[in-house]
Amino acid sequence: MIKYLLILLSGILFSFGLVISTMINPNVVLNFLDVFGTWDPSLIFVMLGALITVAIGFKVIFKQKMPLYEKRFHIPKKQNIDVKLISGAIIFGVGWGLSGYCPGPAIASISYGILEVFLFILAMLIGFKSSQWLQLSSKNS
Repeated sequence: MIKYLLILLSGILFSFGLVISTMINPNVVLNFLDVFGTWDPSLIFVMLGALITVAIGFKVIFKQKMPLYEKRFHIPKKQNIDVKLISGAIIFGVGWGLSGYCPGPAIASISYGILEVFLFILAMLIGFKSSQWLQLSSKNS
């Protein structure tokens, strides 16, 4: 029970961070990418804050023998950079650049009831399912 409460609190904290930093506003992201127009460098500070937080958090967490509510740490075993990783990063980046949304801020923006957020999330879910289908079909070939 405590494990799920901590998961919920982590999600709420992450959402508040997105709202306070205005990362749920797609114009912030789009203006960051518009270097020769209405450039807004504030996203750099959000990314630096996240990077510092993660660096400190990883140092503290990985000093532990195991997580509090799991039997082991779940660390990706795959270490190589392959076509799937590169193509996924490109697709993610193009989608983020076109819409100004990535999954976290889009989900945090649902409460605004804006149609474009729902369309983005629908497209994101279709992308998830398409990826699963492509991976299954490539394994069966």
